[in-house]
Amino acid sequence: MLLWASAFVGIRAAGEDLSAGPLTLARVAVGALLLGLFVARRREALPPRRDIPRLLLVGLLWFGAYNLLLNAAEQRIDAGTAAMLVNVGPVLIAVLAGVVLREGFPRSLVVGCAIAFAGAIVIGLATSEHGVEAGWGAVLCILAAAAYAVAVVAQKPLLEHTSGLQVTFIACAIGAVACLPFTPALVTELGDASGESIAWAVYLGVFPTAIGFTTWAYALRRTSAGKMGATTYLVPPLAVLMGWAFLGETPPALAVAGGALCLLGVAVTRGVRPRDPGRRTPWRPRSSAPQRART
Repeated sequence: MLLWASAFVGIRAAGEDLSAGPLTLARVAVGALLLGLFVARRREALPPRRDIPRLLLVGLLWFGAYNLLLNAAEQRIDAGTAAMLVNVGPVLIAVLAGVVLREGFPRSLVVGCAIAFAGAIVIGLATSEHGVEAGWGAVLCILAAAAYAVAVVAQKPLLEHTSGLQVTFIACAIGAVACLPFTPALVTELGDASGESIAWAVYLGVFPTAIGFTTWAYALRRTSAGKMGATTYLVPPLAVLMGWAFLGETPPALAVAGGALCLLGVAVTRGVRPRDPGRRTPWRPRSSAPQRART
């Protein structure tokens, strides 16, 4: 969550010189290259063929569409508003996971999501420079949230047979291939971009993408999608703190109150015990008595 929160700051900084499409390609290409090196070194097993459609869905929606939509949105609205709007996603994840993955709707999860979402709204209103009325940017954020919510629900079953590192690498590579049409624009914009913008683009690929998505997959494998999605409500308060630290933006008192609500909501959801902890109980024969060897 810390790395993902930093992405909102990085996107704003890199977006000074790189437009949405080229920035998306740069980010996922760097991430795929780094992850590919680790996969090759560890000799990770390939996923089963039946998982290919889900991998395509995760790669196209999360690493492709989500990043593209968010980059475009943050060129129209500020990071605080974007973080608040994108955090519609955990609500969608909880609903989809309850229906598609049959995780159910525990009361603690529903209450926690409501509290944390209220906190995200407070932070967005407190840190917004132009308000949610920046129409098109708001629409892009909602679409980004929907893309990543569907991707999380599609990703969860993949982790039953394949490591989080392998799933993240393949999905990131799929996103990079999908963004290849932005290559000419990326080459042109890199020639005019500042060193700081280029450094931020590389940072986005290494840390929020390669490391952030891999650690997310590791955690998602060991808990429910709804519960993991609720932890992303930590992103808005962390993004506000990073904006203050790196961009000199002092968070208003109302944003601090919203952050407290987010933390409270996450604490409530973390008290939920998922029905599917992400691990299967090994099969054992009915009879536990040892078989006697025939003589």
